[in-house]
Amino acid sequence: MRSVLFVVVGVALAADAAAQSPDSPMTLTLDAALRIAEARNPGVVVAQQAAAAAEADLAGASRRPNPSLSLGSEGLLSRPSTPFADGQQIQLALQQELETGGRRGLRTEQARLALDSSRATAQDALRQLRFDVRLAYLRVVLAKADEEVTRETLAEIDRVLAINRARYDAGELAGVELRRLQVERFRFADEAFASELELKRARSELLALLDLRPLDRPFDVVDELASPAEAPLPSAQADAAAGVSLDRALTARPDLQAARHDVERAEAGIRLQRALGRPTLVVGAGVQRDYGSNGLVFSVGMPLPIFNRNEAGVRRGTAERRQAEAAQRAAEARVALEVRQALDAADVARRRLAYIEGEYLRSAREARDIVLASYRSGAASLIDYLDAERALREALRTRNRARFDHRVSVFQYEAAVGAPAPGPERNRP
Repeated sequence: MRSVLFVVVGVALAADAAAQSPDSPMTLTLDAALRIAEARNPGVVVAQQAAAAAEADLAGASRRPNPSLSLGSEGLLSRPSTPFADGQQIQLALQQELETGGRRGLRTEQARLALDSSRATAQDALRQLRFDVRLAYLRVVLAKADEEVTRETLAEIDRVLAINRARYDAGELAGVELRRLQVERFRFADEAFASELELKRARSELLALLDLRPLDRPFDVVDELASPAEAPLPSAQADAAAGVSLDRALTARPDLQAARHDVERAEAGIRLQRALGRPTLVVGAGVQRDYGSNGLVFSVGMPLPIFNRNEAGVRRGTAERRQAEAAQRAAEARVALEVRQALDAADVARRRLAYIEGEYLRSAREARDIVLASYRSGAASLIDYLDAERALREALRTRNRARFDHRVSVFQYEAAVGAPAPGPERNRP
């Protein structure tokens, strides 16, 4: 039911976006991007259809073997003087295979566990997709913020350049200083072109992830890099002692659930292979007309397990169980590492953002304003002003990346744990 809702909402959003005029860019929120991706992304569709195929396998595994109907005749060309029905032996029989050793139940159990594993794998595909979409969306937001910084810096340079042209025309400024500022203006303009290209690339990557065409369609993002109000994530030190996040991950991560189902399925497979080594019974009943006389026929058949008792199948099932157990241990180790890295990243990103937004950015802005005022009054050189402008631009871009890293660390934590982070709802469907 949930997947159907995603499809309806995603298709509606995509259709609404497609209905806009080419000159009107689509407005895309992070929530809308997530819903569209969950409805349209081919990787998720592949995982969901694999679960649908496993569901069909379960329906087939619970069915009994079909009966067989046989018709035989002997003496078809003998005794030409007798009636056709009395001159031969005719047998009509119905046979049914009886599965022994609980084969059908074991086969059904194995198929059910395979379905559970496929469904968990589909949920894991959604988990990974949500993180990828959030990361791609934030990259667009970051590229947009960087482009705004380069545009504002270029506009400030243009304002100073206009003042210097007026001073040059009035004979108050040497031509070499005007030329130097013009050269520096070209460098800032080149960075603006690079920022524009990075924004276009980030938009195309997000559209490809959402499976929306064409990849150059215009759209705008409305979310900001600054994190919304939220409760802080558990600190790395406190969480390491309590193991809260790892316990949540071991319970909630769908890839771990799929690995556990694979182990259970392999164990059921061993039991099934042992049951396949036992002989089955084939019983039959029918009617026979033997040269004019009628009678009933009964038969019982059973293969003799002399040369093959399915030892190879049991050995293969044992190897598959060991393989599944090793894969489960590897998945648990991977989850533990991802949780540890997510907590460390959140700790560092939170402290780094606080430092940059507090001291670093304020100092860079104040220094630029002081140097700019001094330059306009003639107390500072052009080089001093350009250095201060570059320092402020770099501080703003560093602030943007710090905000980006902080938001990503929250998303990384949620992806590692497999559950939302503590705190109010943030950009999640």
